[in-house]
Amino acid sequence: MISAGDFRNGVTLEIEGNVYQIMEFQHVKPGKGAAFVRTKLKNIINGGVVEKTFRPTEKFPAARIDRQDMQYLYTDGDLFHFMNTDTFDQIALNADDIGDALKFVKENEMVKVCSHNGNVFAVEPPLFVELDITDTEPGFKGDTATGATKPAVVETGATVYVPLFVEVGDKIKIDTRTGEYLSRV
Repeated sequence: MISAGDFRNGVTLEIEGNVYQIMEFQHVKPGKGAAFVRTKLKNIINGGVVEKTFRPTEKFPAARIDRQDMQYLYTDGDLFHFMNTDTFDQIALNADDIGDALKFVKENEMVKVCSHNGNVFAVEPPLFVELDITDTEPGFKGDTATGATKPAVVETGATVYVPLFVEVGDKIKIDTRTGEYLSRV
């Protein structure tokens, strides 16, 4: 059990039958009245964000989130197939469960599959990936001084904004959390 006075960012709790992750918290001690804890919570199953306040003495059970390394195998229509590389067990997840988490992930890459009580609710891609540019407009000489960007399509089909000097065939490093170009490889 975790009391509201012990809240920290990233902690997962079960509140009213739902599983929430604490995104922000603030201990408030007004001049008049009792202290309270103001929080911003993210429902990890459906992604909704709510703001709630709690008394510091309220207690909630901690939610156990299992993160398992799995290999992304292939896509078959609406199903995404993953394999546990230790036991070779395979699972297929629906496109609704995945969302756009795999837009920068190639086949045979390792990802983390997140589950709560055996129910998979999210897939976490690696933080950084290296992908080849398959299509982009050519950059013109002298355009590099402005710091401008242009859209480029990577080998997974996603679009990334890259500097003007990046050409077709270049391998680039991308931050999967923000979808931003980091550097050429």
